[in-house]
Amino acid sequence: MIKLNITDLKIALFFLLCTVVSSCSNDNNSIEISEEEIENPETTEEENEETPIDSVQTLTGELGTVTFYNQALIEDHYVLVNDAAANSVYLMDKNADLIYNWPLGDRKIGNDVILLNDGTLLASLESDNLEFAFGGQGGIIQIINKNGEAIWNFDYSNTEHRSHHDVELLPNGNILAIAWEKMSAEEAIENGYQLDNAIYPESIIEINPTTEDIVWEWHSKDHLIQNFDDTKLNFGSVEENPQLIDLNYVEAANGNIMHANGISYDDANDLIYLSVNYYSEVWVIDHSTNTNEATSHSGGNFGRGGDLVYRFGNPTTQYDNITKRLFVNNHYPNLFEPGKILVYTNGGDLEQSTVYELQLPADLSQNTIPALTQPEVLWSFTDPELYAPKVSGAVRLPNGNTLITEGDFGIWEVTRQGEIVWRFSAQGFFWRAYHYAKDDPAILALDL
Repeated sequence: MIKLNITDLKIALFFLLCTVVSSCSNDNNSIEISEEEIENPETTEEENEETPIDSVQTLTGELGTVTFYNQALIEDHYVLVNDAAANSVYLMDKNADLIYNWPLGDRKIGNDVILLNDGTLLASLESDNLEFAFGGQGGIIQIINKNGEAIWNFDYSNTEHRSHHDVELLPNGNILAIAWEKMSAEEAIENGYQLDNAIYPESIIEINPTTEDIVWEWHSKDHLIQNFDDTKLNFGSVEENPQLIDLNYVEAANGNIMHANGISYDDANDLIYLSVNYYSEVWVIDHSTNTNEATSHSGGNFGRGGDLVYRFGNPTTQYDNITKRLFVNNHYPNLFEPGKILVYTNGGDLEQSTVYELQLPADLSQNTIPALTQPEVLWSFTDPELYAPKVSGAVRLPNGNTLITEGDFGIWEVTRQGEIVWRFSAQGFFWRAYHYAKDDPAILALDL
């Protein structure tokens, strides 16, 4: 019998392995083994065990599913969610666990609800008055305490007008609201409208909640132009009057010709930014006017009365098919810092949504009328999976990330580099999501 010591056995095994490898060298399925693996065969399994696993984590919270793609980069804060499908307003953490849910009873949100510094909600709610109603219907504005009780109520819904979609708290404590107002078919035709039906152009009202008086208002019907009928009012050149609104840009048998859906206030320049979905534009309006000036074409800081100070997003409203179009059915004109605005463009038939960060013209802070050019695109984000044909919006977070509400999906958080770091999904119809730091006065006031 031949006895081999351990050293001899290792040598024999080595040459046997070399023979096997050599015999398979011309096989398309051959396996290449490095010298390091031959010399240290025991290290291969250990090295595999030390290979980092996928850092993506998916969790199921009380309110939906969250995926952490890069947890180190997320903003650890609370999110206020407006779910119009469930008529629910709730505060959640980044694990999709419920922090607080406001008891609204049978009230229906219509759409915007924000949390104020004193822990109350400012809410646009649906009225039971259905004289006319389109998507985003409202009619009632309330301030609601933690227990769900309405501590202030303002009803703006009848056969002639109806508040809808969005509300905005002004620094002076007054409240801005968007409202449809009815123009009969006869009045619409006299103003140069091309169809024979009533229409519901947009208006903006400012309410003093203490007195419940409307202290300022603006009406788009005072600032129209049309090139359809030279025997009617407002006839003129659309191209030469960008400060005016083409009455016939949209044909709508139901009369909902503009469909504004979002409002933002610029305190530094006393300007209002109005998102007008069917025009795919944001209109800029001078709030420094008094109500009489707002009906006219002169007065205010810009000397233009209630005419548009600036407009952007869709140059085709001025028959300009050369300048690049940015928006297709936009939402939420979020002026998040002076001169910078975030806008969510739904994408319509493109079936692709995009979020833009835009630098507005410096002229707007100098109380002069800017040239009719598009603002500068500072940043944008899109993704093949980002598409919501309705609602939606974007909020800039303290760490520079952007919180994006995709209305029929949920919420994204992305970095300036376009990296997706967090997503939330659930069954619902999400109007917007707002960021609140855990030590925000509004959160502390809730005494959770």
